[in-house]
Amino acid sequence: MNYTFITIPVITSIVYAIIDVIKTATNSNEKFLRFIPIVACALGIICSVISFYCVPGVLDTSNVFVAIVIGAASGLAATGTNQVVKQLKKTDDNNDKTDKTE
Repeated sequence: MNYTFITIPVITSIVYAIIDVIKTATNSNEKFLRFIPIVACALGIICSVISFYCVPGVLDTSNVFVAIVIGAASGLAATGTNQVVKQLKKTDDNNDKTDKTE
């Protein structure tokens, strides 16, 4: 059975959580924030390679290169998810400020 449709969001969620923990631990250090996409991509690759070798069949691929590409895309999707959440919070904050001034 093909579990790739479940594996990709799981890898994205794991990478998102790890990045959020690291960001909190470093107090959102500006130097670290610049490297978040690279770190997320690397974490996604690590997660996909681990799942490729430790849980055969969870990624419907025949070679590790495709697993690496899937992991990189999942890690970068975590960065995109972070930006979506950040922009939604920013919009909510702006709406709250305009509501209070009226």
